[in-house]
Amino acid sequence: MTQKQDKQNFQADLQGEGEAKTLTLGGRLDVYATDQLLSRFQQVLATAGLKTLTVDLSGVKYLDTGGVMALNILQQQAAEAGVQATLQGLNKRAQGMMDIIRFDELAPLPPKPKRPPGGYVSIMGKATLELVQDVAQVIAFVGTLILALGRVIRRPRSLRWGDTELYMEQVGVDGLPIVGLISFLLGLIMAFMSAIQLKTFGANIYVADLVALSMVRELGPIMTAVLVAGRSGSAFAAEIGTMIVREEVEALEVMGFDPATFLALPRMVAMVLMVPLLILFSDLLAITGGLVIGVTYLDLTVYSYVEQTMKALTINDILLGASKGVIFAFLIAGIGCQRGFTARGGAEAVGRVTTSAVVAGIFLIVVSDSIFAVVQYYFL
Repeated sequence: MTQKQDKQNFQADLQGEGEAKTLTLGGRLDVYATDQLLSRFQQVLATAGLKTLTVDLSGVKYLDTGGVMALNILQQQAAEAGVQATLQGLNKRAQGMMDIIRFDELAPLPPKPKRPPGGYVSIMGKATLELVQDVAQVIAFVGTLILALGRVIRRPRSLRWGDTELYMEQVGVDGLPIVGLISFLLGLIMAFMSAIQLKTFGANIYVADLVALSMVRELGPIMTAVLVAGRSGSAFAAEIGTMIVREEVEALEVMGFDPATFLALPRMVAMVLMVPLLILFSDLLAITGGLVIGVTYLDLTVYSYVEQTMKALTINDILLGASKGVIFAFLIAGIGCQRGFTARGGAEAVGRVTTSAVVAGIFLIVVSDSIFAVVQYYFL
């Protein structure tokens, strides 16, 4: 007899006449015997006229959690069938195992989620309606911001300048380390990878052109904007979303404050003022990273590298990067605040709008940068 067959070796004898019967169990009641136990229990409970069932466990040599679950299922099925089931003959060890699992305290399995009716057509239609609704909400929020900005232009003191300075510090000063580090490393990598190819043709000096133009025109603005969207855009959405969930925004409206002027405009003004400066700082650090490679790997002098960089760049390139920063800042702050105002529910809603703000912000950054590239190519 194999070990598995030995583990499945148990006895189940039914005795008695009429409405009262005794089920004597013996051997090993373990996880290997669970299926056979449940099958035997169903046969016993299906006996005609059965009212009382006594389960004698005095002959059980081994009982584990599988056997305990089977006995608990027997008691539940007996109660549903109107049969009074009693367990007897348990030794101390078996009784301790029975006390471990309480069948009545086990939570039922959650029901399987139902698929929405209509299939993929319904899902696509629902997604389209949600997209249209989302676009409508964004347009309405932009209109609200324009009206709030008009009121601030007429009455500059209505803008909370103290909070604006605080947000400028959070967006700009606190963002300098990560923006500077990423930009420096990006310039370092670009210079090194391009130097491997240009060094073969003796065009070492043009590494300065490549790093300067690519960072000032494209990579500097877009990388800075992505970092700001991840840091500050998500923070704006989380802060306003938390205020919405706590009904603090409703309290502001009751006191006569305009939420757009009170909450959104200071963040947007701070973002628009600081992102262009962060982009300039990013460009400078990226060029410095390229300078390190030029001096250490390409045997260029600091003067020659800086001179070549100044020849490659024009004032229009720098202004173009800064103007991108203004547009990116408006998009990041706007979508962050708008997503925060749409939070409904509890903490889950705050997390959802924060994630949505980051994803939507990065998407708008890439789209607007693509539009800039087209306009630059055809009109500038």
